[in-house]
Amino acid sequence: MQMTYGELPQLMTLMTGDEKHGASATSTLDVLWVLYSDILRLDVANPEDPERDRFYLSKGHGPMAYYAVLAARGFLTRSDLESFGSYDSALGSHPDRTLVRGVDIGSGSLGHGMALAAGTAAALRIQQSTARVFVLIGDAELDEGSNMEAIQFAARSQLGNLTAVVIDNDSAGLGWPGGIAARFAVEGWSTSDVDGRDHSALRGAFRLDHAERPHVVVAHVETKES
Repeated sequence: MQMTYGELPQLMTLMTGDEKHGASATSTLDVLWVLYSDILRLDVANPEDPERDRFYLSKGHGPMAYYAVLAARGFLTRSDLESFGSYDSALGSHPDRTLVRGVDIGSGSLGHGMALAAGTAAALRIQQSTARVFVLIGDAELDEGSNMEAIQFAARSQLGNLTAVVIDNDSAGLGWPGGIAARFAVEGWSTSDVDGRDHSALRGAFRLDHAERPHVVVAHVETKES
């Protein structure tokens, strides 16, 4: 039985220890909940279904919210969460796709997720699959140059099955004149700017029809830690 959003904080308290990156985790909680409760097409009983939607957590540090949402959806158990960070736990400070049920990529080295997502979206289109790809990145992560190449590629390839989510908590070192969405728009992306805590606004942005263009949802969250 799927849990409710109100139960997520309790699940997060089960995870203790060092390297939690608490603020980073909580900044993604609402986006992750909306995606996993209302948007992503997934089968808990068959997590490797080739027709499932893919979710790539490129912002891999501080995955406590991710683990909590996976548990709420039935991919993990409470006892799994209680083992977080221990020597023999599958739940490390960065998620590992080979160890954690329901995780699509191993992440932690920032700057790789967007390229992986764009490549997967292109491959799924070649296979004529209806599966979609969603990738979550941080605003500071956009400072990595590999993101710009992936953003350009996705737009030129008309990857309408790709949605990026940028958690904007004002932690980018270089800044984005005109705002983050403008940087994507100039490359040909469809864009949405929303309050990253507003579930209704997030659902609307994720369901927006963007035809043959990739879409970015810039989710603004007030926190100072990335």
